[in-house]
Amino acid sequence: MSSTLPPKKRHRAKQATLSSAPPRAATVVPAKYFAWKAPLEWCVAALLMIPAIPMVLVLVVIVRLTSRGPGIYSQLRVGRHGRTFTMYKIRSMQSDAEVGTGAVWAEHADGRVTPVGRLLRKLHLDEFPQLINVLKGEMSLIGPRPERPEFTHHLARALPGYTNRLAVLPGITGLAQINLPGDTDLDCVRRKLILDLEYIAQARPSLDLRMFLCTAVRLMGIKGALAMRLFHLQRFVYLPREPVQPDNMEPLAASTADRETDNRATAAHKPAINGHSSRGAGRRRSSRKKAK
Repeated sequence: MSSTLPPKKRHRAKQATLSSAPPRAATVVPAKYFAWKAPLEWCVAALLMIPAIPMVLVLVVIVRLTSRGPGIYSQLRVGRHGRTFTMYKIRSMQSDAEVGTGAVWAEHADGRVTPVGRLLRKLHLDEFPQLINVLKGEMSLIGPRPERPEFTHHLARALPGYTNRLAVLPGITGLAQINLPGDTDLDCVRRKLILDLEYIAQARPSLDLRMFLCTAVRLMGIKGALAMRLFHLQRFVYLPREPVQPDNMEPLAASTADRETDNRATAAHKPAINGHSSRGAGRRRSSRKKAK
């Protein structure tokens, strides 16, 4: 970190650490809205806790009656500036889901998800306990989804700019979560990163309100695509195709003789111009000269 930063920013940069792996320099400047976003959302979360508490209690009882294990599940996640915190959810998987595998991404038809948990995930009801995290100042209602430390270490090294998303509080819902399915590989994370950084740079009250309402109507069973179109939140993310080289092949510098051979071959097979080869065009020019 450059020593030209002001003392306050240097102190903030020291805090923006992710265990032993320091994040890359930030390239996305959070919108000014984030300066007063947290107090506003704290008030909204406090109001939402009134109907959420009895709903969570009922769901916890149902989870306890239908599968073994606790009703509330806690998990370590990475928050703003790389600080870890304990996130709460209603348990939707078997209690021993990662005993034999460790931390792994959930699959599309994951056998570890309980029947009740599948319904909770579809309606996003398992996220209600995270209102506690919002009240504790660890999360936001709207923002990038918090990732697990086991995955964050790997993703920070594999994806340039990934730690930019740690510049703001993580959220219960967000632009990436509304538009894209759960992560299953690096390309899924790349797509979500694009939308996360878009939100961080362009966040504003009207955008948060639309995402909040979109999430609310989805809780009522409205299909995601319809809800996104209704609130003008639909995004299409396309990744540029990159040439893939086999792992056992390394690029070799061509020798002078190889380059000369390639140049001769290229000259002999020049690309067609307007549908005709350059050699054919040369013959036609010779014929016109003879005719003259």
